[in-house]
Amino acid sequence: MTAPVSPRAATTRFARLPATGGVGFKPQHFDAILNDAHGVGFFEIHAENYFGAGGPPHRRLTALRERFPLSIHGVGLSIGGAAPLDRDHLARLVALVRRYEPQAVSEHLAWSSHGGFGFPDLLPLPLTEETLARVVEHIDEVQDALGRPLLLENPSTYVRFATSTIPEVDFITQVARRTGCGLLLDVANVDVSATNHGFDPEAYIDAFPLDRVAEIHLAGRFETHDEAGHPLFVDAHGSPVADPVWRLYARVIDRIGPVATLIERDDDIPAWEVLAAEAGRAAAILAAARVPSEAHADAA
Repeated sequence: MTAPVSPRAATTRFARLPATGGVGFKPQHFDAILNDAHGVGFFEIHAENYFGAGGPPHRRLTALRERFPLSIHGVGLSIGGAAPLDRDHLARLVALVRRYEPQAVSEHLAWSSHGGFGFPDLLPLPLTEETLARVVEHIDEVQDALGRPLLLENPSTYVRFATSTIPEVDFITQVARRTGCGLLLDVANVDVSATNHGFDPEAYIDAFPLDRVAEIHLAGRFETHDEAGHPLFVDAHGSPVADPVWRLYARVIDRIGPVATLIERDDDIPAWEVLAAEAGRAAAILAAARVPSEAHADAA
């Protein structure tokens, strides 16, 4: 059996989120949250939704930030893009982070822009030495601009490049080692990619650099089949977290102890109580994993 990673080791190095359940903030839940947060411990926003200077989005976010820890999650920086980073986009991200001082800042191992055009998808990368060098350069640039570590999220993928020469876990490990960044482990993405490419999700988790994981994402999926009749999972945030993802998540927490865990829901948004209950399920798993010395320290 692989030795467990010290609980909260990564959280104290790369982020300051509480080790409990959180959700992605949706404006339609704002009043309900302020009236009763149902035990949800933190909120996450997509950075690009708040690149404007003011208005209702910032008024709501200011009120939320006064009461809760915050994670800012970028979706459009195109860390893996072949072109240089968009300096205007990065400047807006830096301004947002300085304005709200979140407990975590994260982005995806993906690309989403090229030649001045943005795409509404997080697209996969050829995992090569050339790509590795480019991703490292981009993360170094982002971290220098932010003045803090970035959390890099593992992707969900549907195709692989024939030119790839580095296994995904090794690629992510090398990125983290060379840049000093932390990691956001999306357990649902592991489940999706494992199904689509036919690998063992538990082996992926066991090989992942768990000592750098400072936040976890859980989300629903859309299940279908490809043209050959093989199962095909889509990383769709429009349904509850599937049972296999909860089981894989429990395996992660058994290895590393409590880590801030976010429920992602971006489509078919349910009532606040329903979404908060999923965060509560994650919080219960985290609470059960707390070691006695950690619980005593928190109580003190």
